[in-house]
Order: sequence, then structure tokens, then C-alpha cells
Amino acid sequence: MKSYIVTTYLTYLPIVITMTILVARILFKNSKVFMLDIFKGREEIALPTNRLLEIGFYLLNVGTALLILKSDTILSTQVMVETLSHKIGGFSIYLGVMLFFYLYLFFRGKRKAGQRPQNIALK
Repeated sequence: MKSYIVTTYLTYLPIVITMTILVARILFKNSKVFMLDIFKGREEIALPTNRLLEIGFYLLNVGTALLILKSDTILSTQVMVETLSHKIGGFSIYLGVMLFFYLYLFFRGKRKAGQRPQNIALK
């Protein structure tokens, strides 16, 4: 019984961590364009902000993956595969929702940046 649970954990963790890393790399590599646009090309603000969002993405997703790690009794290979399927599938859906949430934030930031007056003289 314990060997199935440990095997489930040792299979689940590398998969969800790899998924998180791949999604984060793609998302935040491509989001630099949005951040530069939002911050009007000011790299000294855009790139560190993008990096902070990336770190937050990792923390949220790895934290969620660890929270849903716990499994009940696993007595057979079939139950182990079903448990892994349920957990990895659920995490994939969660990761997809987070991806779209971050895209929403980037597009919203871009839209808000476009609404700001460009040349305001300071008094």
C-alpha cells in the first residue's frame, strides 16, 4: 500500500513541476512584449515586473500542486493510475486557468496603458 502512494507522489511531482516550468517559461518569455508596451518601453520597470509576476506564478502553481498532493489509500496499480490521472488532469485545468488569468492581466494592463494620457506636463 505505501509503495503505491510513494510511487504516485514520485510520479506526480516531477510531472506537475515540469508542466509549471514549461508554461511559465513560454508565458513570461512572450509577456516581455506586453510589459514593455504597458510601461512604454521602460525596460528598467517592465523586465523586473515581469520577473516578479513569473515568481508569483511559480509560487502559486507549485503551492497548489503540493496542496493537492495528498492521496488516500491506493491499493492497486489501477487505482494509482486513476489517481494520477485525476490529479494531473485537475492540475492541468488549474494551470490553464492560471495561464488565461495572466493573459487577461497582460491584456488589461495593455489596454489601461493605452488609455493614459501620453504627454502631461508636471506643474
